[in-house]
Amino acid sequence: MSTSVPHLESPPTVAPTGNLELTVSRAELLRELTAAQSVVERKTTIPILSNFLFEATTDGDGGRLTITATDLDQSLRTSCSAKVKKAGACTIPARKLYDYIKLLPEGEISIKLMDNHWVQIRAGRSNTKMVGMARANFPQVPEFPTSGSFRISVPSLKGMIAKTIFAISNEESRYTLNGALLVLKAESMAMVATDGHRLAHVEKLGETLEGVSGEKKTLIPRKALSELQSLLSSTEADTLDFADDDQTLFFKVGGRVLTSRKLTGQFPNYEAVLPRDNNKFVIVRSEDLMGCIQRVAQFADERSGAIKIRLEQNELKLSSSSTDAGESEDTIETPYNYDPLVVGFNSQYLIDFLKAIGTQGEVRLEFKDAQSAGQMRPEDGNEDVKYRYILMPMRI
Repeated sequence: MSTSVPHLESPPTVAPTGNLELTVSRAELLRELTAAQSVVERKTTIPILSNFLFEATTDGDGGRLTITATDLDQSLRTSCSAKVKKAGACTIPARKLYDYIKLLPEGEISIKLMDNHWVQIRAGRSNTKMVGMARANFPQVPEFPTSGSFRISVPSLKGMIAKTIFAISNEESRYTLNGALLVLKAESMAMVATDGHRLAHVEKLGETLEGVSGEKKTLIPRKALSELQSLLSSTEADTLDFADDDQTLFFKVGGRVLTSRKLTGQFPNYEAVLPRDNNKFVIVRSEDLMGCIQRVAQFADERSGAIKIRLEQNELKLSSSSTDAGESEDTIETPYNYDPLVVGFNSQYLIDFLKAIGTQGEVRLEFKDAQSAGQMRPEDGNEDVKYRYILMPMRI
């Protein structure tokens, strides 16, 4: 009877069960699998986490395929249009599926759930059956909150991540430093990262952030930032939506939702370490400085990477030496009229910063003395973006 038909098709919001059957374009499927596969747990002790969750729903437009990947710390949910014959859900081994779909020619791919969680994939003359797992075992992924989200500019956030992510600590024991702090205010946003030896701080003025009163501080784990970075690089959207609850951070970029478990604990009081009285400074071309550092660093001690910066009347000298490799010195002529100064830094930390600002333009190096933190910033006159990099000196 026709009256009983409507409730057979579950609405798209309900998690579908049943024997999924659909057709999807290879290009679209591969695009979404590429976005989701980096979240999949590689070395997991929980087998279901190596799988994608596929959910097919029907709507007025013919249907959608939603793909979810999670490693329990973070999840990514993405979707594409599909011709859905039967709404349903299944899980498929992620790595194997991704590698297989990459090898298929362009065209339509049909996917069908068989008995025993096997999944049949057909494309042209290829016919493959993959061993899936029960949909019921796939963990519940948190839903994007219905209220309380903030809209953030994609180019601004992307730029801020690139300028800070390299300064995040890799030491698991210092877990409050395993992320970057995002600070949202009504007219600006900032991001700070530190590993205890260096600190990167970038502030973007002239942003209009609705719904922010005072300031909102959020610690974003490194893993989530690098995932977010690749999502922002592949989107055409101008803005993203950001929200959080007690445990989870949510980022909605275009049709994709990334979630991440929050880092607990207090980010250090970074404002206390920002140098106030670095009154000796020198300005050099970024490209020249990068070339010098890279050459001199070849002869630095391998373990510490330390190089020496010597500032004297109108010149900046870089030098290094190690018992194994030898020694090297390089000089840049530039105005400098303060007392002579010799200070040591980790060459890789200097290179990281110069890569982040690009080798166009000039960079300003500010010092107080040999024992105090040095500060570097681009000398580009961009009033909207304030970027500074603070480095602890090394004993040489």
